[in-house]
Amino acid sequence: MGGMRRVRGRWVIGIALLAVVAAAAVWWALPRLPGRVRHYLPAPVAALVTTPLPTALPAPTGPPAAAAELALLVAVPTPPLATAPPTAPIAAATTAPIATAAAETAAPSPPATRHPPLATPLPPYGRVSGLPIIPQKFNNCGPTNLTLVLNHYGVEVGQLDVAAVIRPNYEDRNVSPDELVSYVNEHTPLAAAAYVGGDVDTLRALLAAGFPVIIEKGLEPDAATGWMGHYLTVFAYDDITRHFSVRDTYLGPWQGEGLVGYDATARDWAHFNGAFVVVYPPERADEVAQALGPAFADVGVMWARAAERARVAAQQRPDDAYAWFNLGAGLTALAGAGDAALYEGAAAAFDEARRLGLPARMLWYQFAPYEAYLAVGRHADVLALAEATLGNQGGQNVEETYYYQGLALRAAGDEAGAQEALARAAALNPDSPIGRAAQDGL
Repeated sequence: MGGMRRVRGRWVIGIALLAVVAAAAVWWALPRLPGRVRHYLPAPVAALVTTPLPTALPAPTGPPAAAAELALLVAVPTPPLATAPPTAPIAAATTAPIATAAAETAAPSPPATRHPPLATPLPPYGRVSGLPIIPQKFNNCGPTNLTLVLNHYGVEVGQLDVAAVIRPNYEDRNVSPDELVSYVNEHTPLAAAAYVGGDVDTLRALLAAGFPVIIEKGLEPDAATGWMGHYLTVFAYDDITRHFSVRDTYLGPWQGEGLVGYDATARDWAHFNGAFVVVYPPERADEVAQALGPAFADVGVMWARAAERARVAAQQRPDDAYAWFNLGAGLTALAGAGDAALYEGAAAAFDEARRLGLPARMLWYQFAPYEAYLAVGRHADVLALAEATLGNQGGQNVEETYYYQGLALRAAGDEAGAQEALARAAALNPDSPIGRAAQDGL
């Protein structure tokens, strides 16, 4: 009898140990699961395993600028449109011609002005069939959306294959549109281009021509998760119900039947200035150009129109932080193209956006404020924003943060600190544009 009790005791102890190990493994894994999985957990459990929200971005320390005065200061004449659409899309058009860095992918708030009407009226419905449903892995919306579009065109690749190239660091929170474009152009037989300043009509025109569109937008699933940047793929439109059909790799088309209203799309897309990516067979380049029209035929025209639209939006909605941020992004791009005087206006626009309040994760994805502040000698602002962004796990895995921190430290005379920051940027993603720029700066 005593022997049986000892055997049972060992079994109980063994089972208890296994349960403890299993519980520890689950506890370790839960924060690393996609948010869409954690949303099904009981609220108290989800709160315990959710990464705390980042610290709010600091407001500027200088005196506030009057919105109306600032709007006049940064007024930018819109260059005339080309007389005919381009014969091919402009690859990686979101890459701002700025002095110190890589891609900036942003354009204006819900547009206050519209592109010229299309020559041929669009049908009330448009749909691109054959896009697979692929739920994303952790923070993998960029590679996943690119994967489903590539699969649609017959390129057999998985989301982890794409991520291994453009997001080799598992904890990396940002993949820029230009990185998506580079993957397509360098690793597949297809072609791709990225743009800013898209609106509802832009999507309708591309979909009517048969091209799915990857857009970058803001997403806030709930208060505990907070705001984040997100990609989704738009594949159909319906002018009667005023809805787009989308593949949302985070929430999934099984929630809300994959429908997003035109107004909701414009609102959330404005958080990234209407940034979008088009993937297409090279032989269909003229069709893409025809669908986009002359507003996207030239990078300078594209950014100037984006800046002007954002300026008008900021005048009309002076409490819209995204409109001011988008204005700053447009002016930064134009300043980097040669009109350096616009950097002051860009910095002022970013100041206004910061005073109004930006999402804490904003600088995980968009980096034009660093560019503008560096250009006007405000190194302390760059360091303050970088420090706030690096104060959380997500921000610590964004190579751009270290890169701009390094540039600011160098400008401030701290060469040892600059070398350390640039080395960190290069180590996080050595083959990215920023990673290569950081290596060059060492």
